[in-house]
Amino acid sequence: MIRFGDEVWFDSARRIFLPPQRRRIGYLFQDYALFPHLRVAQNIAYGLGKIPAAERRERIEEITALLELSDLADRYPKQLSGGQQQRVALARALVCRPRLLLLDEPLSALDGPTREHLRRQLRHWLVKLRIATILVTHDRLEAIALGDHIVIFEAGRVRQSGSVQQVFSAPVDLAVARIVGVDTIERGKVVRVSDGLATIQVGPKKLIALASSSNHGEPGDEVYICIHAEDVVLEQSGAIPPQSSARNRLLGHVQSLDREGPLVRISLRCGFPLKALVTYQACQNMKLREGDEIVALIKAQAIHLIPRGSSR
Repeated sequence: MIRFGDEVWFDSARRIFLPPQRRRIGYLFQDYALFPHLRVAQNIAYGLGKIPAAERRERIEEITALLELSDLADRYPKQLSGGQQQRVALARALVCRPRLLLLDEPLSALDGPTREHLRRQLRHWLVKLRIATILVTHDRLEAIALGDHIVIFEAGRVRQSGSVQQVFSAPVDLAVARIVGVDTIERGKVVRVSDGLATIQVGPKKLIALASSSNHGEPGDEVYICIHAEDVVLEQSGAIPPQSSARNRLLGHVQSLDREGPLVRISLRCGFPLKALVTYQACQNMKLREGDEIVALIKAQAIHLIPRGSSR
């Protein structure tokens, strides 16, 4: 069955089938699919059908103003940048005032800087227009930036759904943890559970994590520990310990440093492999090099536990 609100679009048992053209769905193709022989205004107006000329002009002017396309109305697609083409394709999908908008990897064809800029703009437009939207993406940053509710699919099956915070911070199993990009996933064993905290043996180290009835098990149970790199704070060894609520303080060594634009992803060996993500400036200030001794701080609430039996 396919249902939108109280309206059934498809139900094989009841022999209900509402043709797609009557469902008022806007669709933004991954490759934009603009007509090369039509100008921007003509591309946008293509799906409006037979409506009065005055209303047609009003709708086109309204959407081109919102998406900052007014000055490009007479250009052809080949005269536009990738970001401009994306906005034209989005305008064509929105000008019909759809009840539901489908976005298929809408930013994947763009270069990095353009993608980051349009990601912020797209979120603003969707909030302003208040149109229900389904976005398909393999980019976790895109999902975090644009989504309110996340559904994780793997091999055609729903693995987890919930708010962005719920899904990315607390994956239900190992498959979801890998899909949402958890940087450190290691095997551990529950040593002790007390006062809402679980002590986990990970290699030669013991970590303190928040415990719950759904994830900590009993002493002796095997689990996976999941830690996002951005939740790991680094300080130089030998420095005066700052006031911190971090329960886990691990001495380790820098294995590698990989620059990612304004950030640096650091691989550490702290008795087990651990990833940290810091700004390039912070890395420069600490003068980090491969082989350096470093201290990693991790709060108990930043460590998510997955029962080993839930892995696939």
